[in-house]
Amino acid sequence: MDSLKIAGLNFDILWKDKNKNLIFIEEKVKNISVDLIVLPEMFPTGFCMDAAEIADRNEETLHWMKDLASSKNSGVCGSASVFENGNFYNRFYFVKPDGTFDYYDKRHLFSYSGEDKVYSPGKERVIVEYKGWRILLQVCYDLRFPVFSRNKNDYDAVFYVANWPETRVEAWKHLLKARAIENQSYVFGLNRIGTDGNNLTYTESSYCYFANGSEVSFVDNDIVSAEFNMDELKKFREKFQFLNDRDDFEIKH
Repeated sequence: MDSLKIAGLNFDILWKDKNKNLIFIEEKVKNISVDLIVLPEMFPTGFCMDAAEIADRNEETLHWMKDLASSKNSGVCGSASVFENGNFYNRFYFVKPDGTFDYYDKRHLFSYSGEDKVYSPGKERVIVEYKGWRILLQVCYDLRFPVFSRNKNDYDAVFYVANWPETRVEAWKHLLKARAIENQSYVFGLNRIGTDGNNLTYTESSYCYFANGSEVSFVDNDIVSAEFNMDELKKFREKFQFLNDRDDFEIKH
């Protein structure tokens, strides 16, 4: 597929209220027809450290995402708090319309909020193949660590789902653009809005950037829309073959 139509929902997540948040999402995307629906970091509950209280233990969010993907004939992705094998993870699910899925466990845990004391870090870099696109999955704080997301000519787009507060939103915006430019890829950064249970505020700050740093998204009624174009990306990469000169890194766990 040459193009990929995307809709991200940057809504005011109700604190620890899975049921109401999921119902809200279903209503919000009811009339949307796209290839992929993107939801923020910990969209069922908000970015919460009370993992023992909020974490999925029977893949509840995953089952809901499968149902939504099937009903919309669209991919659905976003992160949730998950308990598995004695550990809690901030898990980014990517569910396809046929019910198959991939997931990435957030590697860079936000020590400033104590996330590293509650959740376990992921170890694997995850790239999803969907409708001819190779998509790297990343979560919020991962954005500050460019080596981990360095393009090895193995992906076409990066998705960052986040709860990134207004007080640091300039860093969010500029780092997203930097990741697009340095990796010659599309970057879709989806943030939440509103106020969370810790009284942190979040402003409208979801963006999609093309490989040259230009913004290619627009917002309407809390829906952030963008369309990826493979032909444009290939032409840009062929003209500016900067990735061929990249440094090689070895990441140690």
